Parts: sequence; C-alpha cells; structure tokens
Amino acid sequence: MLDKRASIRAVGAILMVGSVVLGMTACGGSSSDSVKVGLITKTDSNPFFVKIREAAKAQADKDGAELVALAGAFDGDNEGQVAAIENMVGQGVKGILITPNSSTGVLDAIKKARDAGVVVIALDTATDPEDAVDATFATDNKAAGVSQGKWVRAALGGKPPQVVMLDGTPGGTVDTFRHDGFLEGFGITNDSPEIVGQENTNGDQTKAQTAMENILSRAPSINALYTINEPAAAGAYQAISSANRTAQITIGSIDGSCTGIADVKSGKVGGTVLQFPAKMAELGVQAVVQFAKDGTKPSGFNDTGSMLVTDKPFPGIESKDTAWGEQNCW
Repeated sequence: MLDKRASIRAVGAILMVGSVVLGMTACGGSSSDSVKVGLITKTDSNPFFVKIREAAKAQADKDGAELVALAGAFDGDNEGQVAAIENMVGQGVKGILITPNSSTGVLDAIKKARDAGVVVIALDTATDPEDAVDATFATDNKAAGVSQGKWVRAALGGKPPQVVMLDGTPGGTVDTFRHDGFLEGFGITNDSPEIVGQENTNGDQTKAQTAMENILSRAPSINALYTINEPAAAGAYQAISSANRTAQITIGSIDGSCTGIADVKSGKVGGTVLQFPAKMAELGVQAVVQFAKDGTKPSGFNDTGSMLVTDKPFPGIESKDTAWGEQNCW
C-alpha cells in the first residue's frame, strides 16, 4: 500500500507541474505572487469533469490566476485525490476546488489543508458532513433525481412499473442524493417490489452496458430505468437495443452534456436533467480569488441549478425541450 501511495503521489506531482506550466503559458507569464487555484476532479475523462476543468481554466485566466488541475485515476480513486490535496498544499495554492470521489474518504486531508490556511470548496459532490469544506457549489442532486423520477413515472402511464436502478459509486453524496431523489419522485422506496434490479456502474458506459445485459437476462419485463448519469444511460441503451427492447423501456438520466441531449432528441433516452458544471467552476475560482484578495470565505451550499430536458413533456413537471437543451448543453 505504501508503494502504491508513493507511486500515485509521484504521478500527481508530474501532472501538477504540467498544469502549472499550462497556466503560466496561457496568461503570458505569471508573477511570483499570483493566486494559485487547485482543482481536483474525480477523473479527467468524463465530459462533465472536462467541462469543469475547461471552465475553471478560463475563469482563472480571466482573473489572472494559475490553475493547478489534477484528477483521480478512476471514479472512486480516493487515495489519488488525497495525494493531490497534499501536493497542492505543498505548492502553496490559496484554495482547492474538489469533486470528491468519496464524500468521507478525503475529510482528513481536507482538514489538514484548511488548517494550513487553504480555503476548500466542493464542486458537484458535497462532502459528508457538508461543513467539512468551506462551501459547496453544486447541483441540488436530490432535486435532480426527483425530476428524473417524476418524469419516468409519468412516461409509464398506467403500466405497472418494473424498475432498474443503475447507480454510480457507493459512498458519494451525488450518488445517494440522485438515487433517493429518483425514488421520491417516482413514488417508491428502496424496499419496494417494483425495483427488480440494481447495480453500481461507477458512471461508466462499459460497466453500465454489462450490468444492463446481466439484468435483462434475469428480469425481461423491465419497463423503467434510472441512470446515475448519461454515460451509464448510453451503456444501458446499447444493451437494451441489442436485446430489441427499446420500445419497452423508458430511460431517464442526469447530466446535460451535448451528447446526452442528442440522445434525448433521437429518442434513445426519454429525458435527462441538465446541470451547469461551468457555473460551478466559475463560481469556485472566483471565490478563491476573492479569498486571496481580502480574506472573504465562501460558505454553505450554493445550488447552481438544473432543468429536465425532454421532448415528451407532462403536465405539472417543469421541463424544456431539446432545442433549449442544445443551447445550454456542455
């Protein structure tokens, strides 16, 4: 375990150097007293986190700051994120923006960072407890889950529901809030007999496809599908399409990527809840720069909003169509 941690830290240090150089180049050089802003995402491949990184970089450039960007090696890589926090504190960042892979696993490292005078802000994923960080800029993920659940239930009409839950990664507040919100919106509980299958996918398309293939083989009458995010929805759709059951199963999701909106427009996914990751990143960077300027710290949970996007609206469920989604996707 010690060798593994050392290896992760070494890789993190190399990535961090590259990030700092990138920030200096983009700004045309930087002074020794420029503000360093750290960003740690769950992965560097998921389009959602790519958008966060791009938006944070653009805002840092606009504010004359340097962005130091790192990511976990995979969704659930808590150890890599802990190492990244420690590295960033050593680099003298004024603030760290983090989308924690585990809402509890990074708490000790966050406390050490805050004790060292670094402001820490959670983006997208709240810590548990929430006040382990100075502030959170994120989607109200329970509300997003409720929107998905209400829409999927309405789309079934009067059909007796047989629901599958394709969850994300255990231990993350995003996963818990979206899951619980969907159940609330749909009108069932974890113990309801309407749930005929449930798998963790880490929000990964390939894992979701495999999980859905396995579930379809043992629960052929599924008609409603909750997905943690759009990559999971895309993977599930591949399995459903291969089984010739696309007309049978209603798929709901959450994200709002342009790819996801295209899947809604084409009918692969019935509806998705669009988030605003760029807003999370921009507000986070602005807060760190403000803290560096005058010591003002952000606080509390700050909802960055969400909106259900579907071309099949139902009365009483707020939504926008895919034309709007195409104008606001990321």
